[in-house]
Amino acid sequence: MKELSIIDTLKKVNEEVTLYGWVDTKRDHKKIVFLDIRDRSGILQIVGGERFKELSSEDVVKITGVIKKRPEKLVNKNIPTGTIEMDGKSFEIINKAETLPLPIDSDGYNIDEDIRQKYRYLDLRRKRMTQNLVWRSQTTMFIRNFLVDRGFVEIETPILTKTTPEGARDFLVPSRMQKGKFYALPQSPQQYKQLLMVAGFEKYFQIARCFRDEDPRADRAYGEFTQLDLEMSFVTQNDILELTEKLFTDLVKKIFPKKKIKQSPWPRISHKKAIEKYNSDKPDLRENKKDPDELAFAWIIDFPLFNKQTEDDFYHGSGKSKFAPSHHMFTAPHPDDIELLEKDPLKVRGLQHDMVLNGFEVGGGSIRIHDPKIQQKVFELIGFNDEQKKQFGHMLEAFTFGVPPHGGIAPGIDRLLMAILGEPSVREVMAFPTVASGKTAVMDAPSPATPEQLKELGIMIEES
Repeated sequence: MKELSIIDTLKKVNEEVTLYGWVDTKRDHKKIVFLDIRDRSGILQIVGGERFKELSSEDVVKITGVIKKRPEKLVNKNIPTGTIEMDGKSFEIINKAETLPLPIDSDGYNIDEDIRQKYRYLDLRRKRMTQNLVWRSQTTMFIRNFLVDRGFVEIETPILTKTTPEGARDFLVPSRMQKGKFYALPQSPQQYKQLLMVAGFEKYFQIARCFRDEDPRADRAYGEFTQLDLEMSFVTQNDILELTEKLFTDLVKKIFPKKKIKQSPWPRISHKKAIEKYNSDKPDLRENKKDPDELAFAWIIDFPLFNKQTEDDFYHGSGKSKFAPSHHMFTAPHPDDIELLEKDPLKVRGLQHDMVLNGFEVGGGSIRIHDPKIQQKVFELIGFNDEQKKQFGHMLEAFTFGVPPHGGIAPGIDRLLMAILGEPSVREVMAFPTVASGKTAVMDAPSPATPEQLKELGIMIEES
């Protein structure tokens, strides 16, 4: 492990040091060569002799020299190490770099995305992308510390789980041990976190990987995404909103101090009012929508519990129902509207809450149903047949053993960071996202399985 990073050289003036990194740029001035050497901590100028001409951009090098103060008139105020430079004495080329297939000295927005994704390990060298992933790391660490300090327990839930009709297409994984049966990758840990409330943990969270076979768009990558999954027992909707609001208000102040939150406390807008006033249930409340440093958070509440069901709805069961959940089937009805479940379900409000930022829905949650009878009623209203109800038998059985009232929220880490940073796509804040075609380009996935693998799983591919 290298002992010294470039940023550490600020404390090493007049000392001889050895640095490791990449050649960022080279400027040849006949008998003197100026190099910028880069590691993750920053960039340092090296002043070397003619032998340093052997070096070229992106070579991986070991360089030894003496750290000197720069003359006042040559100070570079654009970089943290701009007051110093290295008088280079010797170097070793650890690995020579070929000419890169894409430039990495720009922000990268104008480069074809397929090329950027194919060479993502190079694309991530650009300063903007490196910083985005550093901010992402700092964001998840802040979230963890904030919640642990408030008594939350981080618990991992299974990735291989059960396929259930939850609103989007599942990714299926064949079972070798039980041929003909399949696991599903979780669309969210929704059922597991509710079962953890039955288990008595009361305050749970995890930074969860979630999987949905949905078409990609700017604010949603294909396949997988990351969310803060959070659930609490014995809480009201207001408790959830206040905790979440403090978490992200404090996070912005700490991690993104240049960003300014437009209004605090965040406004709370009913779904009906949002549609009437803004024609959207995720309105952009910024005064200047071109200002990337303005963050207009808001809560949208009082959603209808049900929408009219369509033939394409994933909740479509017996074919006799007219209703589909506007959030998901575990959202509790507003206590004042429970009687309407029998009379006029489309007028029932749900205890759902959406977290909105600059025109994006960056998180959603609700108070959950904890009464098995109400849960059964919701299943009936969305048209579940007996076979579909059996898929949730584990939940209904668990609820007979004493389930506390509970609720939670699941802000999306990718979309939240995209909105905070003003990036055009969630892929700009992810290390190795999928492209629009669904491929993880850098790995050329998905790829065919061998005949031997398919035989072992009891699967036959039908040629179309």
